[in-house]
Amino acid sequence: MEKDTDPNLYEPKDQSYPEESGLRNDSVINTNKGTWDRVWPVIACGAGLFSDGYLNSVIGSVSTILSKIYPTEYAHSTARQNVNAITFAGTVLGMLFFGWTSDHFSRKWTLLTSTIILIVFAALCAGSYGAGGSIGGLFAALTAYRFFLGFAIGGEYPAGSVGCAESTGELKSGTRNRWFIWFTNVQIDLGFVVAAITPMIVVLATTEKHLRAAWRICLGLGVIPPLSLLWLRIKLQEPEAFKRESMAKTRFPYWLILKFYWWRLLVVSLIWCMYDFSAYAFGIYSSTILTNLEGNDTRLWVSFGWNTLINFFYIPGCLAGSFISDWIGPRYTLAGGVLIQAIMGLVMAGCYATLSKPSHVPAFVVVYGLFLAFGEVGPGDNIGLIASKTGATAVRGQYYGIAAAFGKIGAFIGTYAFTDIMNDASNPIKAGQNPFWVASALCIFEAFLAIFCVPRIGQDTIDEEDKRFREYLLSQGYDTGTIGLKAM
Repeated sequence: MEKDTDPNLYEPKDQSYPEESGLRNDSVINTNKGTWDRVWPVIACGAGLFSDGYLNSVIGSVSTILSKIYPTEYAHSTARQNVNAITFAGTVLGMLFFGWTSDHFSRKWTLLTSTIILIVFAALCAGSYGAGGSIGGLFAALTAYRFFLGFAIGGEYPAGSVGCAESTGELKSGTRNRWFIWFTNVQIDLGFVVAAITPMIVVLATTEKHLRAAWRICLGLGVIPPLSLLWLRIKLQEPEAFKRESMAKTRFPYWLILKFYWWRLLVVSLIWCMYDFSAYAFGIYSSTILTNLEGNDTRLWVSFGWNTLINFFYIPGCLAGSFISDWIGPRYTLAGGVLIQAIMGLVMAGCYATLSKPSHVPAFVVVYGLFLAFGEVGPGDNIGLIASKTGATAVRGQYYGIAAAFGKIGAFIGTYAFTDIMNDASNPIKAGQNPFWVASALCIFEAFLAIFCVPRIGQDTIDEEDKRFREYLLSQGYDTGTIGLKAM
């Protein structure tokens, strides 16, 4: 068991090191902060991932609407896949770029810059317009804007999530994992739920006679979440761990870093890639799957309603996983979640012939929802937590950014692969079954990697990892006295 039993309420670690270690002895976390002073940086850093969940998920429903409006130009063209997937390409670039800037310059200013870009391009997506009113130009504009939108979303991971993880180090031991999860993955999942219910409400309000307005409203509402966090992020200060362990004022010994972290980073990246391969693809196509199950005569808002119920299953999954992660540790929580998810996926595949009947849509939604929920208990909640705590603070932005980029590459491939998997099937039943066979196999492999290749992660792992990394650098002849924003 990995449960941390430290009884203290707020016990920031005294980072004084023995003189013989050669480590800095002048950085102790400020203990004069109140509860709100400790909590609001966690919120400000992590809650922006709501935008990732909303803007990545709502495009599935928007694509369904655009297919209704443009059944030839959109539904049966490459535009649909391009609009769905291009955000992921931008996000990969953003994760790598902002991961580098968050380590080399600043967590705060990296996060603030990405937030401003996100607001601008979320608005532009809603106002997409082709030259001369052409349909092809509209799709090209929407695709281009979503690429830059993804680039901005990429900054939320290596700057926002990393800053969130570092800020939780000042919170109560035994609760730090759940605080991180509440303001990272729970925010993404809330975004999924809001992205599912919003199109239903908008279509009901505008009616299906005004779908051209409906899809723009759905995208335009994505401006609100990052705008609401802007003031908190302006007030944000650098996390204490970053102030203490940053290499922003010295050189990065990349060869030493690579030798120290290559295997751990590879394992975390593979797990994230496999999880997002199925998670995002299922999320994007869930409304389309339900539309096909219900038949072409079903009203659009009904399909969106079922999609809302499916996405709601994310919430109990991620909330339960946040507590379990503190009780038994992220490693075992991730492995247990994906093993149960694999079982649910096999049930979906084996019973798909029955569940796929229009009269059994409620049963399909429940079983499918449980499949998604256990994915959140496992890697949904814990892969970001593992990525944020298995690398030292000095390189955490780049470490996290690379791992998260692998995840988005998996998501990018998945949005295309799932289409091919379904289209290449010999009949509609196999088209529905095959994605669940694939997802279940990946879940089993993820569990294996988590149990046997991921290190133990406790409540104080960030502090312990920083000390371990410093000791390694010192043993290799690196001057650790240059580390820290106050280093001379």
